[in-house]
Amino acid sequence: MTDESARVVCIEQTFDASAEEVFEAWTSPEVMRRWLHCGPDWETPKAEVDLRAGGKVRVVMRRPDGSEAEAWGAYALIDRPHRLVMSWIFYDDPSNEQLIELSFSESEGSTTVRLVNSSISTDERRDAQDWGWRACLGELGRLLAG
Repeated sequence: MTDESARVVCIEQTFDASAEEVFEAWTSPEVMRRWLHCGPDWETPKAEVDLRAGGKVRVVMRRPDGSEAEAWGAYALIDRPHRLVMSWIFYDDPSNEQLIELSFSESEGSTTVRLVNSSISTDERRDAQDWGWRACLGELGRLLAG
């Protein structure tokens, strides 16, 4: 028997930016291409967003070796600039539809993002996604600080 509740990634990070700026970073294809990847030596050549309930989101990240990783989903909830909820599916495990829940809390010019990634299929994938999300949020922090 497995404990599915253990297959959740929860991360909170605070950025020196308004909630609107941080929300925009998660929903603007132009801005997503600048940070939504796992390190400064990665890139995001494609980001597509149809920002409406039921609208699609798709991201293609390129590793330093040139190989690509793709994820896509659909928006379930858009409450600008407070909450964003979407499904999330990776190219290498299309049967595992996950849920990404983001909340944006602004206080005194800074915004705390709470990311919850649930319904992850395996412990190994959970660990990889924990690493990946932390790396991506580090890139977002560098972008917003820049």
